[in-house]
Amino acid sequence: MLAFVLLSCNFEKPTTFTDLALKDSVYTLNNQQLSIADMLAKYKGKKIVIDVWASWCGDCVRGLPAVRNLQKQYKDVVFLFLSVDQSKTSWKRAVKRFNMQGAHFILPKGMKDGDFVDFIKLGWIPRYMVINERGKIALFKATSASDSDIEKALNTSL
Repeated sequence: MLAFVLLSCNFEKPTTFTDLALKDSVYTLNNQQLSIADMLAKYKGKKIVIDVWASWCGDCVRGLPAVRNLQKQYKDVVFLFLSVDQSKTSWKRAVKRFNMQGAHFILPKGMKDGDFVDFIKLGWIPRYMVINERGKIALFKATSASDSDIEKALNTSL
């Protein structure tokens, strides 16, 4: 019984961000610092796909065509790209090089440190999340942009 309880805790899928995660910082392409809460508030009332990625991540770059397909299919959805790059220069260069369309932010502490990455238990990138129109986490974890769970979450109406 104890093993079942411990295992079920590992599969918990939060529907809201913790206060600590929401207070964590990101930077815009223009070097403006925002909290995660402020970043999400800019898109209140819209469905959001969060793509956690890095310029050096081969799987992230290979997933971009699938992200572009989602963007074509879901024109009303906001795509937030959260980079875990250590270098802002590399991040900005990759956004331009790969012609990534969407809203771009960088997590200044990278992928191994910070309240946001701790909350989402980031161990691998790319990582995709879907936030619904009410600001709730509709999909906590997908590691491929072609994961059918992303489309299921985007197709769910409130």
